[in-house]
Amino acid sequence: MRALHKKLFRDLRRLWAQALAIALVMAAGAATLILGTGAYQSLAQTRASYYEANRFADVFANLTRAPKVMVAELAAIDGVAAVEPRIVKLALADLDGVAEPVSVLLVSLPADHEPDLNRIYLRQGRLPEPASDNEALVSDRFAKSHGLGPGASFRVLINGLRRSLRVTGTGLSPEFVYAVGPGDLMPDERRYGVVWMREPALAAAYDLDGAFSSLLVKLVPGASQAQAIGRLDAALARYGGQGAYGRKDQTSHAFLDAELKQLAAMSRILPPIFLVIAAFLVNMTLTRLIALEREQIGLLKALGYSSLAVARHYVEFAALIAVIGMVIGLAAGYLLGNGLTVLYARFFDFPFLVFSRNPAVYAIAAGATLAAAVLGALNAVRGVVFLPPATAMAPPAPARYRKVLGDIEMIGRSFGRAAVMSARHLTHSPLRSASSILGVALAVAVLVGSLWSFGSINYMIDVTFYRSARQDATISFANARPATAAYAVQHLPGILRAEPFRAVTVKIRAGSVERRLALMGRPRKADLSRVLDASLAPVAMPESGIVLSLSLAEILKVRTGDLVTVERLDGDRRVFDVRVAAIIEGYIGLTAFMDMDALNDRLGEGELISGTDIGIDPTRQAELFAALKTVPAASFITLQKAALAKFRDTVAQNITLMITVYVTLAAIIAFGVVYNFARISLSEQGRELASLRVLGFTRAEVSGLLLGEIAAVVAIAQPLGWAIGYGIAAAMVRGFSTELYRVPFFIGRDVYAYASLLVILATAVSALVVRRRIDRLDLIAVLKTRE
Repeated sequence: MRALHKKLFRDLRRLWAQALAIALVMAAGAATLILGTGAYQSLAQTRASYYEANRFADVFANLTRAPKVMVAELAAIDGVAAVEPRIVKLALADLDGVAEPVSVLLVSLPADHEPDLNRIYLRQGRLPEPASDNEALVSDRFAKSHGLGPGASFRVLINGLRRSLRVTGTGLSPEFVYAVGPGDLMPDERRYGVVWMREPALAAAYDLDGAFSSLLVKLVPGASQAQAIGRLDAALARYGGQGAYGRKDQTSHAFLDAELKQLAAMSRILPPIFLVIAAFLVNMTLTRLIALEREQIGLLKALGYSSLAVARHYVEFAALIAVIGMVIGLAAGYLLGNGLTVLYARFFDFPFLVFSRNPAVYAIAAGATLAAAVLGALNAVRGVVFLPPATAMAPPAPARYRKVLGDIEMIGRSFGRAAVMSARHLTHSPLRSASSILGVALAVAVLVGSLWSFGSINYMIDVTFYRSARQDATISFANARPATAAYAVQHLPGILRAEPFRAVTVKIRAGSVERRLALMGRPRKADLSRVLDASLAPVAMPESGIVLSLSLAEILKVRTGDLVTVERLDGDRRVFDVRVAAIIEGYIGLTAFMDMDALNDRLGEGELISGTDIGIDPTRQAELFAALKTVPAASFITLQKAALAKFRDTVAQNITLMITVYVTLAAIIAFGVVYNFARISLSEQGRELASLRVLGFTRAEVSGLLLGEIAAVVAIAQPLGWAIGYGIAAAMVRGFSTELYRVPFFIGRDVYAYASLLVILATAVSALVVRRRIDRLDLIAVLKTRE
């Protein structure tokens, strides 16, 4: 082993605490990179494999009724590789032990063979027999939540008739990886599931013999999806077609895309910040270390070591710390990634989901960690290369103090002589002090950039579930009903209030940009389900005009007063232009609203409604639920409390868990930054502090000088850290926002307070360690400095 290598390991042992702190910061960067990138690859690769193996459709179309003779015509469209007609209907189910209404999506299977598209992955049991009219395959998660194994039975209200179905097995489908019911925000396996039955059974129940109500289409690779959708819409328009759409508008696929976008955003934003801080720490530590080892550097050069060899020695020191951080980070990233995969398995129904072990991800993380260390070291060792031996071996010139703060005696009179000494030391080296302040500010910023989401989620819940959607439940009808249906709902037991609404599937277009969504018609002064503006004040529906959510308005690039084109996707497919009357706040999906009467007038169908929002008497809730289970017109009932609970269990829990991991890593970074700053300051001022002890200063007085300096740096760094953290949080909000939901940018004062408190706690722990070292200073050894 060469002499410089011995010195390398000796330095590492001597500075093990500082080296470990830096290594942990680097480990945090590597772990977040592996966590975000690995989770992204795991979801993306699993989804791609599952889609390919089970032939997930490229295009979907719903309609009222079309004869099967149309299938050959549709299959002949340019770019179409395969089509599969089927029947899809919503129905209410009655399960033992479940008081509230449960909805199921009935999906037909071909009469005598397995489906060619959206193939079923059997978890247990078998498919229904071809000739059976009462056998059903049930989605796996729904079956588990209700204990429905093969052989079990449950009741379903199919087209007004109560039928008992026998479960033959459970399965998964690429179409329902994220199975969310109509009107719900999150999957609720207790209240919504998928039931597959043989086509003849459903055709007989819904009078669809020789016909279909839904279509799956697989395209030839490279075919134009837009052209195929246009041809499909034209062919299905006369059969009540509701507009074909691609995967990006398919609910399950869209939610997966949103999750992938969030993971990509986390991978782009946080790991680089952590690694930049690590490089900054390496630079700060090595710069101070080189300054303290000037004499050793001079001796090494005098003994014949080249400037390059000495510089390489310090780069190797940084690289060795990086290797330690790399090992910790790779292991932590792998363990955290496996934990995240378990979490995803609770949300997404894949046959398998394994955290990515792609060597490229780990190689990139290792390379980024090493690069951060080397880049931080290179800037520090530049001075070593140009430092002549004679200059290095000579003691540094005495410090020249000058008036910087004006009347510094004012500080002395206000805070004591110790404060004057600390202030002079800080202002003597402004660049060094500025770098220390920046380091602590970055620690605060990382915490602010991680903690903001907790308040934002609570704010989104408050606005969505308590201020906007204030109803207890929403009843959705299978088809539009006359307005008198609202009075029938009002007379159900336990109903306190009922407000009708109209929902129509449309495309809203401005120029060449368009989006498919449900246009909602609301009563002019709706009170249960309210539309709110940016100040959270209720917005009355305008007599004419349309109200758009901010997200939709930004996508369409329209402002209040602009015209948009609305194209209905069912019925007579009419198209009309309407002026944007207002732009409102909204965090869930892309939303558009009109006055219900004005919308019905535009559609030319008279007074129709699609459902009602209701207020429920809690004392009669069980009676109401029992009555709803017998109402054929009600296809889906959304319970607001259940939706809120599920929202907290899914999105909130998912984001909270991820952010908790990042907050923990950020706290490690905060401690690493503050501890390194404190230790370096002690190393630099060891001789001065020992001299003061010899002159009669007590341990507390000597410690107070250094700790006061640290406290000043930490205090000055707080506002800067808040500002940088605000920018990080803003970048993460943009990365998190998707068309399915937009995370509000809300940072309360408590976020800044908690971030500062964590840094102050890290400072306190570091101060205790430094205080113990000051108390144990060997005065004789420290003062043995060659002059």
